[in-house]
Parts: sequence; structure tokens; C-alpha cells
Amino acid sequence: MIPRMDNNSRSERTRKLVIESALAIIARDGPNRLTLDAIAKEGGISKGGVMHQFPNKEAVLRALLDHQREHFHGTREHYLGEHAAEHSHPQLAGHIAGARQAATESNSVALAIMAAMAQEPGLLASVRERDVDHLAAIRAEAADPDLATLRWEAARGIVLSHLLGMSPLSAEDRERLFARLLDDRQWEAISDH
Repeated sequence: MIPRMDNNSRSERTRKLVIESALAIIARDGPNRLTLDAIAKEGGISKGGVMHQFPNKEAVLRALLDHQREHFHGTREHYLGEHAAEHSHPQLAGHIAGARQAATESNSVALAIMAAMAQEPGLLASVRERDVDHLAAIRAEAADPDLATLRWEAARGIVLSHLLGMSPLSAEDRERLFARLLDDRQWEAISDH
């Protein structure tokens, strides 16, 4: 006899399926095609099952944004777990490493989530709020908070220009620049002035 899944496990499985289905839709068809009906069809679940987890499209978009945040938080934490001792600014290094990773992954999902957030401007407020906290932590650990801010923004700019298809940089150029942004020694002399 196959053991029955409890309600929490079933709910978590459905939630994960909804997120995976939504990611597949926006990566393949774009954010305009993301509807609760499309998610239900993609995931092979009822619309009621989708709505039990997410009452509307904005709730799905918020979950996708949280999913991406968790992914990049995990990337930062993994990097810091292996390399924190190498950096005098570990918070900054974690964010630069996360940006470097984002620039190497398939950009269709990230770009689609950005487009979806543009359709729901309220979602951008939560991104800004979190970035305020991240920047405060980066500035707090830095001897030169402005230089740390410039390094953080440079990493973000490299990723965004890449995601938007506007970057003239090759993958090798991006990697070299990220390595330089991560190398605290290259910035110490500037900070001393």
C-alpha cells in the first residue's frame, strides 16, 4: 500500500508545482501569458488547486520573486561558507559572487520575472526594501562605505546590462571584472586615499 501524503506535504508539493509551472510559462511565453488558468494547465492541476495556494497573479509573482531571492541567498551563503575568511568585506563579497552567478545562469527566467514585476510595480517596493537592508550591511562592514557601494552597484550593473541584452562584454570580460570586484586587495589602495 502506498502511504498517503499528509495535507502539509500535498500543499507544499502543489505550491512547488505552481511555481515551477509559472517559471516555465514566463520563460517560454513571457509574463503576459501568465494566468492562473495557464498555470493550472501547465502543471496539470485544477485552477482551484492553484487558487488555494495563490489567490491571484500578484501572489504568484510574489512567490516567484521570493523563489529567486532564496536562490540567490543560497548562492551568497554557499560562497561565504567557502570564502568568507578570504575577504575583509564578506557581505559585499557575497553579493558580488551572487551577481557573478546570476550573470552565468539562463537569463530567460530572471528577465521574465523582471518584466512581470514591471507589470506589478508594488513588487518592486519589496525589492528596494531588501536592497536597503543589504546595502546597510555592506556599508557597515566597510572602512570606505562609498567605495563598497560603488563595487556593489558595479556588480549589479554588470548583471542587469547582461540580462537586458545591452552589455558589450564577453563572458570572459564579465568574469574578469567580477574577479576584480571581489579582490579586496585591489580596492585597499583606493580606500586609503
